[in-house]
Amino acid sequence: MAVPLAFFAVFFAYPVAAIITRGLRVDGRWRFGRIAEVLTDPATLDVLWFTCWQAVASTALTLAVALPGAYVFARFDFPGKGLLRAVVTVPFVLPTVVAGSAFLALLGRGGLLDELWGVRLDTSVWAILLAHVFFNYAVVVRTVGGLWAQLDPRQEEAARVLGASRLSAWRRVTLPALAPAVAAAALMVFLFTFTSFGVVQILGGPRYATLEVAIYRETAQLLDLPTAAVLTLVQFAAVAAVLALHAWTVRRRESALRLVDPGRTARRPKGPAQWALLWGVLAVVALLIVTPLAVLAERSLNGPDGYGFTYYEALRSSADSGGTFFVAPMEAVGNSLRYAAVATVFALVVGGLAAAALTRRAGRLVRGFDALLMLPLGTSAVTVGFGFLIALDEPPLDLRASWVLVPLAQALVGVPFVVRTMLPVLRAVDHRLREAAAVLGASPWRVWREVDLPLVGRAVAVAAGFAFAVSLGEFGATVFIARPDHPTLPVAIARFLGRAGQLTYGQAMALSTILMLVCAGSLLALERIRTDRSGEF
Repeated sequence: MAVPLAFFAVFFAYPVAAIITRGLRVDGRWRFGRIAEVLTDPATLDVLWFTCWQAVASTALTLAVALPGAYVFARFDFPGKGLLRAVVTVPFVLPTVVAGSAFLALLGRGGLLDELWGVRLDTSVWAILLAHVFFNYAVVVRTVGGLWAQLDPRQEEAARVLGASRLSAWRRVTLPALAPAVAAAALMVFLFTFTSFGVVQILGGPRYATLEVAIYRETAQLLDLPTAAVLTLVQFAAVAAVLALHAWTVRRRESALRLVDPGRTARRPKGPAQWALLWGVLAVVALLIVTPLAVLAERSLNGPDGYGFTYYEALRSSADSGGTFFVAPMEAVGNSLRYAAVATVFALVVGGLAAAALTRRAGRLVRGFDALLMLPLGTSAVTVGFGFLIALDEPPLDLRASWVLVPLAQALVGVPFVVRTMLPVLRAVDHRLREAAAVLGASPWRVWREVDLPLVGRAVAVAAGFAFAVSLGEFGATVFIARPDHPTLPVAIARFLGRAGQLTYGQAMALSTILMLVCAGSLLALERIRTDRSGEF
């Protein structure tokens, strides 16, 4: 536990504490009165109210749309199921800035709906809610569907034999068993939407702002650190409460259920109702997930002179005329790949050690350690990024001019995915194998190398793939610390979208398509090597 704790203390707790201290401590004195001033400000209350209700609405809408999909993936066996599972997961590993770009191409000015029917939904709450469903659909399908596939269908069949109707049997037998998984999925969706940044920043316009967007505006645009510090504390408290509830639901699910092999529960659809449900889910996936991605790719090819690679070729030119970058935008692709590769190494080392520690110990301390590992998913990435700049500026940790700052920030987001991917597999390793190796004289390091590692090799590969994908798309912290001469793909996309003009818009669509293809390729490779469907992701 020492290495993960040290990593999070130096690169997470210290920067966050530094920016909060900078905001609330003036001339050596704490200004706690500023907390009451900010929390009673009508503008803050409006932001907090919008953050909460849009997160609740996004969660409810995601559950309503995705639960039928979870059932289809859990109980039906049909051609192309594996490919479709990968397709619905693509939005989850995409950067939120790309998700925002996809819906901007579909719903915004000059988008598909605007061209066909003159309808625009950008800068509206509906665009934000739809984009959140698009982004979080896979969370429900994988978390709930993964458990649903392992529930023994004979229990529900027994209730039917005893006279219960289909609905009554599902409500009294299956729903109570699924409740912890549904609660865990709902809490994760709420967490991701409560801290939404890229989607709201692109689609919400100046009218809508979540706490994360407000922190960014107060920090980067208004330089009001006291207000940003208070908003960070509010978000941190809300996230901590959500994570505590999530940990409780996960423990209930792990201890209360007896599961079976998922291969025994899936079957071909039977009857008109089941086929209608399958086709309905396929239609939802096509409209909600495939269409925005396809429109994004189409907009990247639709140049001023017709379809072609005009926008892609423009990415290869030297610094753009508007001065957005000091280098050719295409260099952002190589920068992102290099940063993500280094971040993946950091995440595998830290997350792998953390997962190993969690499998060998129990108790409240370890449960608190597990919750700590999840905090970066909900804590303001904007706060972390700006905290890097003001905290890591003195020897021996003067890293502001170092390239390693970006992969360190990305690794903070990748570690939770590594832990949640490897933990179920490590817990499944028979401890007697380790004991036998130790009795035969193997050191703890050799036991890990020769017993655990061969058994969890696939899980390590999957964890590396997830860490690479999410590191590639990290935006909230990177937007502060990526240098203009070494931009990453999400930062380049956001800067292009922030400038007017058809060329810059087309270049943003082109970069978004490139990033989408890289993430999709990584995910398809993971689906080919993954055999274990347990875990949160």
